[in-house]
Amino acid sequence: MTAFLDTNILLYSISTAADEVSKRMRAIALTDRDDCVVSVQVLQEFYVQATRVSRTDPLPHELAAGLIKTWLRFRVQDNTVPILQGALEIKRAFGLSYWDSAIISAAREAGCSELFSEDLSHGQIVEGVRIVDPFR
Repeated sequence: MTAFLDTNILLYSISTAADEVSKRMRAIALTDRDDCVVSVQVLQEFYVQATRVSRTDPLPHELAAGLIKTWLRFRVQDNTVPILQGALEIKRAFGLSYWDSAIISAAREAGCSELFSEDLSHGQIVEGVRIVDPFR
């Protein structure tokens, strides 16, 4: 089964917060899988959030870029016009944010049956993609 990883999974995998140890371990286990897909959007969001100066433990550019290079071993879904159009339709139909809709549209386009994310409703099925909160 091909699984799509949302940005928050990648961010938890680098967390140093004491209260996020279990989430970090679960996120690392997910990033160790061989059947994952990410999108260009997810990698971009990871970089921006991981390196922002207001973060408690911002990553230096070299480390964040190195992690992204490591995650390029996953299948990476490009941002395309069909994904944009799908995101707009998902946003209209389900009332989600555009960015969450774009993640779901990319997961659907990549043929993923599951989307691992903490940010969406666990168990919800959107356009054939089941949302799974791995931290529940």
